[in-house]
Amino acid sequence: MRRSRVRNQDESTFDIHDRVNYSVKESELKINKEHTLIKLKLSIDTHYCSVMDFFEIFMERMVMCRAAAEKLALRFKLIINEQQLM
Repeated sequence: MRRSRVRNQDESTFDIHDRVNYSVKESELKINKEHTLIKLKLSIDTHYCSVMDFFEIFMERMVMCRAAAEKLALRFKLIINEQQLM
């Protein structure tokens, strides 16, 4: 999920996938130094899509991220626009 994934630059023709990917201005993935937490921090421009649109596309993947983190004995946190959601 990132703006550069959107090849079509005509915003008027964006589908939901284009809008969601285009809305992601920044993404950062960090593991804390204790190796107990993995955090995905996103900055989304809500002019292009809502956080709900994001979840419509990526909820299943975020659940898989949480499950994968648990397999690695980590906790998973998702933060969008400074709000912790998972």
